[in-house]
Amino acid sequence: MTRQSAIARRAEALIGSAVVATAPVAGGDVSTATKLRLSNGTTALMKTVANPPEQFFAREAAGLRWLGEVADGVPVPEVLGVDADCLIIAWVDPGRGSADEAAVLGRRLAATHSAGAPGFGADADGYIGRLPLPNRTAETWAEFYATRRLLPYAKLALDRGALTTDESATIDRVVARLTDLVPVEPPARLHGDLWNGNVVWATDGVAWTIDPAAYGGHREVDLAMLTLFGLPHLQRVVDAYDEATPLAEGWQDRVGLHQLFPLLVHACLFGGGYGARAAQTASRYL
Repeated sequence: MTRQSAIARRAEALIGSAVVATAPVAGGDVSTATKLRLSNGTTALMKTVANPPEQFFAREAAGLRWLGEVADGVPVPEVLGVDADCLIIAWVDPGRGSADEAAVLGRRLAATHSAGAPGFGADADGYIGRLPLPNRTAETWAEFYATRRLLPYAKLALDRGALTTDESATIDRVVARLTDLVPVEPPARLHGDLWNGNVVWATDGVAWTIDPAAYGGHREVDLAMLTLFGLPHLQRVVDAYDEATPLAEGWQDRVGLHQLFPLLVHACLFGGGYGARAAQTASRYL
C-alpha cells in the first residue's frame, strides 16, 4: 500500500486517526473504494462519489447503524465517519463462507428481521444504487410495495425504454392483485439490497452485510433477492432461517413476486432483458 495524500487527509479529518497507507479497491459500480491502513493498526474502507445525490452516504450510514442495533443479527461494519461525499466503515477482510456459517447467517438474518420496524417504510427516502428510493410509510405491505417499489420503477423503466407498454400493463395488473397475493405480517427490519455482492464472508467465515438500502418491509424481500442473484450455500441459509423463524405458508410461490422490485431496478439501471424478465415473472401471478 502507498499513501494518496488527498484521500488520507480527507479520511483523517473525518475520523481523527492518522492514515499511514491507502490502496484502491476494485468492485463497486457506484462508489470509488479505497482501503485505509490506520496508525492504530486497524483497517478501514472509504467510499467516495463525485457530486453525490443529497444525503446519499448519510442514508447508507443510517441503515448500517439501524441494522447494527440488533445484537444477534447479521453483522454490519461499524460506521467510522460520514460526510456528504464519503463514508468510512470498518474493513472486513474477505474470505470464503462454509455451509455451517451459511446456517449462522440464516439465523442471524431471522433475528434482524424479527427486530422489526416502526412501519412499512422509513423516516426518510434513500437510494438503491444511485436511484432514489421512496420510503414514505404506508399502512400495509401491499400498499407500500405497490406505490413505493413497483409502480415508480415500472414507470421509470417505461420512460427509459426498458419496459414496453404491454409489459408495464402486466406489472399494473399484478399491482392490483397484491392485497390478495401477499400475507399480512408486521414490518421486518430489512437490509433492502441483499444480493450476493452485498454479503461479505470474512476470513473467519462469518458473513457480514454491506451497502444496505434499509427500511421496514416484508421479510420475504431479502430472501427473494438472495435467491435472484444466488449465494453460496443458499439452501442452508434458508433452512436455518425457516427453522429459527418459520416463513408463511406458500412463501416459495411468492419469491418471484418479491423479485419484481430488483428486476425493475435493474431494468432502470441497465436495460437489457431485465424489463422483459420482470414482466414474464409478473405474468405468473395473473
